[in-house]
Amino acid sequence: MLTRVKSVVVGLVAAGLAGCASRPPRMTQTPEGPRMTYEVKRLTRPMKIDADWDKAAWRNVPAVRIDRYMGARPEHIPGVQAKLLYDDHALYAIFRVEDRYVRAVAPRHQAAVCKDSCVEFFFTPGQDVSKGYFNIEMNCGGTMLFHFQIVPRKNPVEVPAADLERIEVAHTMPRIVDPEIQEPTVWTVEYRVPLDILPRFYLDARMPAPGVTWRANFYKCADATSHPHWLMWAPIELPRPDFHQPRWFGVLEFQ
Repeated sequence: MLTRVKSVVVGLVAAGLAGCASRPPRMTQTPEGPRMTYEVKRLTRPMKIDADWDKAAWRNVPAVRIDRYMGARPEHIPGVQAKLLYDDHALYAIFRVEDRYVRAVAPRHQAAVCKDSCVEFFFTPGQDVSKGYFNIEMNCGGTMLFHFQIVPRKNPVEVPAADLERIEVAHTMPRIVDPEIQEPTVWTVEYRVPLDILPRFYLDARMPAPGVTWRANFYKCADATSHPHWLMWAPIELPRPDFHQPRWFGVLEFQ
């Protein structure tokens, strides 16, 4: 049964709990050099998607900090954290942003949400980034862009609307935020992505399980706000902002 994208007021089932403890994000040595690494815990019970950062399922899950900037140092650097969980059917993500100059005007899914106050998760469901990557970009109002591409910025493929409807989303801000909120504001988005979407694009997709590794990065941007910025988790050593750099992705280790 298809489940439509949901606002913060809608939940599905009772809150769940994550499995055994994992280490905080850290730098590890890989064959390609040092890489930021994040251990993704397994969710052991169903979880309500409601954008509650403090609920039991997320409480003991380490967070990545999206605090490195790309390009010139921005005047405004929000405090941004993200967490992931998984189970046999889905990948779960939540972002918390301590922000200012918050704006969201994207009119529909697959629009340029990166121009708004936006958080992004780029990932390859395996280790071979040459076979492509997904980018999920979501503004503070829960409007998303979800693409797959093999060559960065060339011929991106939109994930179909029917699949977007299956992604459960919760958000604490209205869908449209205009005019811009200049006062300090904390906002959260949370979503659940069905794993069966992935193999139709990345043919060798490895489903999350203990010992499986993916490549990924987390970002925060606000391209068309009064205080634009481009922040990342795993460092990208380039002079100008460019999130589409899979060769710099960090590592996700599923527990």
